Amino acid sequence: MQSIMSVVEKHSSEPQAKRRKIEPKINESPLSLSSSSSCGHWYALHGICIACKSTVDKRQGRAFDYIFQGLQLSHEAVALTKCLTTKSSCLNEKKLHLVLDLDHTLLHTKEVPRLSEAEKYLLEEAGSMKRDDLWKIKDSGDPIEFLTKLRPFVRDFLKEANEMFTMYVYTKGSRVYAKHILEVIDPKILYFGDRVITKDESPHMKTLGLVLAEERGVVIVDDTRKVWPYHKSNLVDISKYSYFRLKVQKSKPYSEEKTDESESNGGLANVLKLLKEVHRRFFRVEVEDELEAKDVRSLLQEIDFELKQESVD
Repeated sequence: MQSIMSVVEKHSSEPQAKRRKIEPKINESPLSLSSSSSCGHWYALHGICIACKSTVDKRQGRAFDYIFQGLQLSHEAVALTKCLTTKSSCLNEKKLHLVLDLDHTLLHTKEVPRLSEAEKYLLEEAGSMKRDDLWKIKDSGDPIEFLTKLRPFVRDFLKEANEMFTMYVYTKGSRVYAKHILEVIDPKILYFGDRVITKDESPHMKTLGLVLAEERGVVIVDDTRKVWPYHKSNLVDISKYSYFRLKVQKSKPYSEEKTDESESNGGLANVLKLLKEVHRRFFRVEVEDELEAKDVRSLLQEIDFELKQESVD
């Protein structure tokens, strides 16, 4: 991400004559459709090409507001960035990319006014010395207070996954909400950086088009399949984590039973085992050139088939 913004800042601050010398070199990329004599409008800020200062149509690229407000990359710039990012991560860091949902995947959040009578004891425990998995969340501009319960094993999951993956958050919640959650699960900004995509940037469906890595190297973990209509082959389903009472629920939830999901055999622990296996198989190559042919989608399909065969046997 920082490499993109460094390019943008460099182009924005350099004299126009110098930019004219640089721009043809960018356009000489095989992924560019522009001739060397014209600007490819690779990077635009608020609809203005940072190289030639022309107005750029939104249809000529994709918005990446989650990286920098008003940033737009051309389709060629997106393709090249995805390619280079994946190649660098695989060769230099031995890392793939992991996209994580928040609600019902890493945690469960409920509005305080909607807590059942049997759950209200949690208000005293939230943020106390007794536990670090229950937090009150309130935005200064929002009168409603929320209670967020972290899923068991979430902190260990993030720590271990971070060693194998460059991680994104992709939530249908707002950016303000995501900010509050990240202050709890990633207070030192060790895991996600600015790789946080919310409903503010992606209001309708979730798409890997906004993730700057090739799809062959991206694994998604989400409890809801339908929000990923075009990327189900990248998706690892995780069991839905519901700690608080839901609208329609006959049995007592964890909150009222004063119990919780298993840490060692719960959703995140089981998904981590799968992620470790995907990572192991992806990088199980004799020569680095073989990494170009590796694809997490085929590996997930392969592992799923093996698991089904084991269950039959």
